[in-house]
Amino acid sequence: MKNRITELFNIQYPIIQGGMIWASGWRLASAVSNAGGLGIIGAGSMYPDVLLEHIQKCKQATEKPFAVNIPMLYPDIEQLMNIIVSQKVKIVFTSAGNPKTWTAFLKQNGITVVHVVSSVKFALKAQDAGVDAVVAEGFEAGGHNGREETTTLVLIPAVKERLEIPLIAAGGIASGKAMLATMILGADAVQVGSRFVASIEASSHDNFKESIIDAKEGDTHLTLKELAPVRLLKNKFYQSVQEAYAKGASAEELKQLLGRARAKKGMFEGDLDEGELEIGQVSALIHDIKPAGEIVREMMEEYKLAVLATEKLHHF
Repeated sequence: MKNRITELFNIQYPIIQGGMIWASGWRLASAVSNAGGLGIIGAGSMYPDVLLEHIQKCKQATEKPFAVNIPMLYPDIEQLMNIIVSQKVKIVFTSAGNPKTWTAFLKQNGITVVHVVSSVKFALKAQDAGVDAVVAEGFEAGGHNGREETTTLVLIPAVKERLEIPLIAAGGIASGKAMLATMILGADAVQVGSRFVASIEASSHDNFKESIIDAKEGDTHLTLKELAPVRLLKNKFYQSVQEAYAKGASAEELKQLLGRARAKKGMFEGDLDEGELEIGQVSALIHDIKPAGEIVREMMEEYKLAVLATEKLHHF
């Protein structure tokens, strides 16, 4: 497939693996890139030396393009940016912050920049900041989410109406059919998170992966909006949050309840009771754990069949 995104990233398929904390290390990123998509190393949960190791190992595991995702709120972000430049990473996805802060620096160093947004307003700000493409992520997505609570089905055409640069759809996408749906709505590519968390190469704990394939519709919820909205699987920790809300907990009390390393405890260490289990609504449609390359191939096969089906419908 050739379109604005595949040509921008020099990849075969318009499938981008989300840069998810505790799930997307070099093994997952290289597997997705080798299969023809764009793999992303999620730096949000990595110390600088760990990111360096993952970039170097990813280079050894694939000759294809890959990217690094950096949340702008990361405390040691300058160190991460210097590592990315020194290692000659060609593509960076930024999120959770102002794209103006680092876009010029990255582009001056020959790096393609993509920013993740949750609204038309922020998509236009990212475009004005000079990014090369935007990921518009709907309310269905797992992990930290926008406060607008706009669904992917509404967000993508709304952003497409106003945006001139390439658009990547995210949130609730785990199949070729969903991929086609968002591309019909105006996206040039899709970013897939939850489906790749339930892959063999994902660095997330096996307990977490199993909880994803056991999830049913309604098992996730967006909560902790007073701190930073996050979509979680409902578990013992989630119930503690709900009980705190019922007692009228303040933002500070919620922060104390969240504590430190709660996401690591759940997603990386496999504590399904006390950990924070960040995953999207589409987990209800994920029923197995398989190699990342197989996920890419299955999505593309389903996408092509869906295209043929829509062409047949068009004849009526």
